[in-house]
Amino acid sequence: MAYFAPEIECASRDYLRAIQSARLISMVKNAYENIEFYRKKFDEIGLKPEDIHSIDDITKLPFTVKTDLRDNYPFGLFAVPQTDLIRIHASSGTTGKPTVVGYTEHDIDVWAQGAARALVAAGANKDDIIHVSYGYGLFTGGLGMHYGAEKMGATALPASSGNTKRQVQMLMDFGSNLLCCTPSYAMFIGETIREMGINPADLKVRAGIFGAEPWTEEMRLEIEKSLNIKAYDIYGLSEIAGPGVAYDCECQNGLHICEDFFYPEVVNPDTGEVLPDGEYGELVFTCIGKEALPLIRYRTRDICALTHEKCDCGRTTVRMTKPRGRTDDMLIIRGINVFPSQIESVLLELNMNPNYLIVVDRKGNLDTMEVLVEMQPEMFSDTIKAIETTEHKIEIALQSTLNVYAKVRLVEAGSLARSEGKAKRVIDKRKEN
Repeated sequence: MAYFAPEIECASRDYLRAIQSARLISMVKNAYENIEFYRKKFDEIGLKPEDIHSIDDITKLPFTVKTDLRDNYPFGLFAVPQTDLIRIHASSGTTGKPTVVGYTEHDIDVWAQGAARALVAAGANKDDIIHVSYGYGLFTGGLGMHYGAEKMGATALPASSGNTKRQVQMLMDFGSNLLCCTPSYAMFIGETIREMGINPADLKVRAGIFGAEPWTEEMRLEIEKSLNIKAYDIYGLSEIAGPGVAYDCECQNGLHICEDFFYPEVVNPDTGEVLPDGEYGELVFTCIGKEALPLIRYRTRDICALTHEKCDCGRTTVRMTKPRGRTDDMLIIRGINVFPSQIESVLLELNMNPNYLIVVDRKGNLDTMEVLVEMQPEMFSDTIKAIETTEHKIEIALQSTLNVYAKVRLVEAGSLARSEGKAKRVIDKRKEN
């Protein structure tokens, strides 16, 4: 297949470490000499670029956080002049100033390589049509998978998001083979296919690559059933690169990280201590393969664990677990940590509709949590007593998993808003009070 890179993806640990060490040394020198922010941080702790001799010295380096990008908005963390940039992307900035990312021609190629590796790992080949339903524009999803498809020699179909019935028509008419979008939008496409009276087995789509939001193994199975495909995960974040930083293989047992470009660590989110393989903590990336925005030990806020064991697929690159959630998405309800993914997992285990909304509020000094869940179509004929029994059953299962009570309310199918981008799962009214 075009773009499987065994010299990297199946390399020995010693070879990978040699690449990582050389690239870290070069990257740190570049950051110190060209980015005032990093030069000041290094000087404050008495660290010089020549103190970095190998990848083992990475713990000497300071962390970078998202507010550092916003404090240096828009171009303060770039290591190259604007004339060397060929692309700029930015986050939405819904929680403050957007984070701005610049790319040189080399950086775009690095990004495209990662996306191409992800497509090949999902079984894509140069004869395939890749239907890209991630949004295009400043968001990295659409263009990331688009460039990955072109990099591996496949045909990119830049459908973007929205107009879902037209998307389904294109899937049928063009014979698309792989679908790329958010998992929540994949579920919506599956619903639309059923509403249009189409049998998913009649489509030529055999696999999908879904990311940009947390999703559970239970949702993976639901998507596979809904679309009659195999569903693969992909990981990326705009500050590091778009989709393709890490990706599923056919084993679906952790996401392979492109560690020749992005060196991963997992740290204790409270202390910053590096954690061993298998322990969950905050994912940290150092961009050892990028020129324009060489972030050092960037704290992603994603919660996962790493393993360096060789995968059954033959790849030797380090794998990350599917993120459990984010430290900044985590809800604290009466002192208990709650992740939306836990609620999704319980609902799908009970064969409930995966469309849900969590509403958090505070009555007096007490936190309250209500979970709105869409009913399955066959539940419409149930009596009020049967619906209340189902609500109570879900409440018991949630309390067992979360160790905190959540009121459950079943609502009409289709009544919760659908998303063509990232799904909005939480309304926290405590922030409004």
